[in-house]
Amino acid sequence: MLLEKISGPKDLKTLSVAQLEQLAEEIRKFLIEKLSATGGHLAPNLGVVELTLALHYLYDSPTDKFIFDVGHQSYVHKILTGRKDQFDTLRKYKGLCGFIKRSESPHDVWEAGHSSTSLSAAMGMALARDLKGENNKVVAVIGDGALTGGMALEALNHIGHEKKNLMVILNDNEMSIAPNVGALHHYLGKIRTDRHYQKAKEDLNQLLNKIPAIGGKLAKTAERFKDSIKYLLVSGILFEQFGFTYLGPVDGHDFNQLIDVMEQANSVSGPVLVHVITVKGKGYSPAEADSFKWHGITPYKIESGQVLKAVGPPMYTEVFSEALMELAEQDKRIVAVTPAMPGGSGLLKFAERYPNRMIDVGIAEQHAATMCAALAMEGMKPVYAVYSTFLQRAYDQIVHDICRQNANVIFAIDRAGFVGPDGETHHGVFDIPYMRHIPNMVLMMPKDENELRRMMKTAVDYNDGPIAIRYPRINGLGVAMDKEMIPIPIGSWETVREGDSAVIVAIGPMLQIAEEAAELLKREGLNLRIINARFIKPLDEAMLLKLANERQHMLVLEEGAELGGLGSAILEFYSLHNKQTAPIRIMGVPDVFVEHGSIEEQRQEIGLTTERVVTELKALLPSVRKRATGPA
Repeated sequence: MLLEKISGPKDLKTLSVAQLEQLAEEIRKFLIEKLSATGGHLAPNLGVVELTLALHYLYDSPTDKFIFDVGHQSYVHKILTGRKDQFDTLRKYKGLCGFIKRSESPHDVWEAGHSSTSLSAAMGMALARDLKGENNKVVAVIGDGALTGGMALEALNHIGHEKKNLMVILNDNEMSIAPNVGALHHYLGKIRTDRHYQKAKEDLNQLLNKIPAIGGKLAKTAERFKDSIKYLLVSGILFEQFGFTYLGPVDGHDFNQLIDVMEQANSVSGPVLVHVITVKGKGYSPAEADSFKWHGITPYKIESGQVLKAVGPPMYTEVFSEALMELAEQDKRIVAVTPAMPGGSGLLKFAERYPNRMIDVGIAEQHAATMCAALAMEGMKPVYAVYSTFLQRAYDQIVHDICRQNANVIFAIDRAGFVGPDGETHHGVFDIPYMRHIPNMVLMMPKDENELRRMMKTAVDYNDGPIAIRYPRINGLGVAMDKEMIPIPIGSWETVREGDSAVIVAIGPMLQIAEEAAELLKREGLNLRIINARFIKPLDEAMLLKLANERQHMLVLEEGAELGGLGSAILEFYSLHNKQTAPIRIMGVPDVFVEHGSIEEQRQEIGLTTERVVTELKALLPSVRKRATGPA
């Protein structure tokens, strides 16, 4: 086994091409076996085995900088840089991260969990290298899906202008998380099918240089003629117009081609783009057949490809999907919009049923937001289905184009709260602070799946501006569903448990923790009132004033950032109204980034547990008990 002998990139340098091919097969087998137990991003990594081996074979990491866009294709890199023995802990609490992690290894030079950042990072590293007078290589690996992101195109433009020495490897597998869309995707398709340009350019060079004495001069003066050939023969024109030397396309699973093209790239002055064609899921037939399903996968059976899933109530995403289709049947104005996440956002069935009303814009969150504003202004009901963590990328458009113009856009914010193994780049814990402070915004969160359906109806019936529903990446509670979706009065909270000892104000899954804590404290003679603060904005001001007048001690419970969250909103409200209240405590996500693990472990780490709630309430309540019994 060659893989057993690889402890770092230096061990690759003496291998033959035949041995590299053997090692590639061993790595594929290793990934298939390990991820069958842990889950993870299988298909992207199977597709870049040869490419990653070629990079470490030819270059010297970490002196040479490898920047992986998003990072979900970095498992092979981790294996080759001394971390293969940690793969049993992949995406587990305190274990190996599923993305690039700078604290894990000096070979990890750039962290990302969102797409389209690698080219900007490469430019920054190339600039720093030149300013310091160093001579290392900078290589960015970006997928064709990520290249549709506006940030990547901005970086292409700047890199081409500055003419810095760096290499961009375009990993072209025709897939991001979902099938790619857009003009750039179709342009790359034309390049894949046209092999004539590179050969014609090489033949012309060879012909001219063979002419004695004057061949070199003719070759130099023939640039305009070669430019004409480029335009006639398609390949790489876009990238060369950006200022790159374009090389490819080449087979990303052929070591001889990869080594040859990278050696060519080394001789180029200025930025070079190497176009590599790969097969996502390469070497495992279920992943090759359905690379969308196997992009990010839960544990599975290797032989059959059967995915192991827990049986239980539907996930909130599924409930959203079914409710949206019901509402779309009744309201022809409803249009679903997603930035390259039709599967993860639960829109695949909607796309089948209403293909003309389903819009996948590709990895373009900002464009999607502004487009939704215009759709709304023209009388449509756009539903922007997006993960909380990705919506962060469209903040300015939410402010400037949606809220400022009071456009009636519906936000369906999936993955609100902790998301488990994907970790800190994907947690949806910041959307409350960055949404609730914007004028005209309405923000809701359901306590269960039936209330999510009601909020969907509330949002569709609402006509006075933007309205958002945030919901978690977990299964529902299995509650009974109302046959009819009944809207909820805007800004109204709900008392789900009566009590007079103190009050817990909670949202979303935190209601269940509040209920468990209340049951435990009931045994000690404390009766807690529990309020479902389903509207984060606007607040239920009447209820808050009533609680203040009752001098109720309060614990605010939220799976979101404490800074600027629901608890902050409540304290701001009381301050604005000059209300003296009983003590108020906030339990949420503190001012830290919480790393990967299970959702339960992430809650445990920051204290969002039943036991911790009981402890906090006991600390909060001595004065209540003393007041009830009178002076000693």
